[in-house]
Amino acid sequence: MVNLSPTELERYRRQIMLPGFGKEAQQRLKSATVLVTGVGGLGGTAALYLAVAGVGRLILVRGGELRLDDMNRQILMSDDWVGKPRVFKAKERLADINPDVEVEAIFDYVTPDNVDFLVKSADVALDCAHNFTERDLLNAACVRWRKPMVEAAMDGMEAYLTTIIPGVTPCLSCLFPEKPEWDRRGFGVLGAVSGTLACLTALEAIKVITGCSQPLLSQLLTMDLHQMNFAKRRSYRDRNCPVCGTHSHQYSTPQQLSRVLVNSQ
Repeated sequence: MVNLSPTELERYRRQIMLPGFGKEAQQRLKSATVLVTGVGGLGGTAALYLAVAGVGRLILVRGGELRLDDMNRQILMSDDWVGKPRVFKAKERLADINPDVEVEAIFDYVTPDNVDFLVKSADVALDCAHNFTERDLLNAACVRWRKPMVEAAMDGMEAYLTTIIPGVTPCLSCLFPEKPEWDRRGFGVLGAVSGTLACLTALEAIKVITGCSQPLLSQLLTMDLHQMNFAKRRSYRDRNCPVCGTHSHQYSTPQQLSRVLVNSQ
């Protein structure tokens, strides 16, 4: 287990005080590498809260330049950066906020050529990409390499969230075997909605890494922020799923599963 410096002990003192958290959970966060795809209003904000929580290393993956119509939700960005690669600005801002966190910025999208390398480099992946092509690639690679994946998506004022543990929970293909037609700029988005989902996404990743609380395993959290309606829906693995149907693990106790989730620390 890695050691925490005096500066880190003071920086994270208030969360170390939480019942069931403590110094050991903070050490697990420092030891962890988290892959964040789609570093926009959702992924960028989730990365921010992972950085301030003390995750040791973040890998940010996002191609494309910052657009002016991104600025209503991408809180790591600044107006003078419009037209430039957003992922580099995200790295710069996170380093300013918490210099103890190592941040790697990859100016690219998730592709068949890079997805295995990216997933193998991380302990946990956050699926915040803006299209199903990247999401499916990440899901399949996480199943292949047995890496937990926090799945989060939004559309307008609605959102969903779940945590996928290969061989234990449904994968993304189980949940959504048919992908809807989707235009990434064809729907409205309010920054507070993506920010709300991002905070919950970061919290799921922290739970997976530390084992300090129960993540959304085989549960799909749905949110209708028009009416502030939140619901947990039981999800089921498809034993014939073309992605995860052949992968299965058995854990006898919640403690055994928790050890598996954090065994890379």
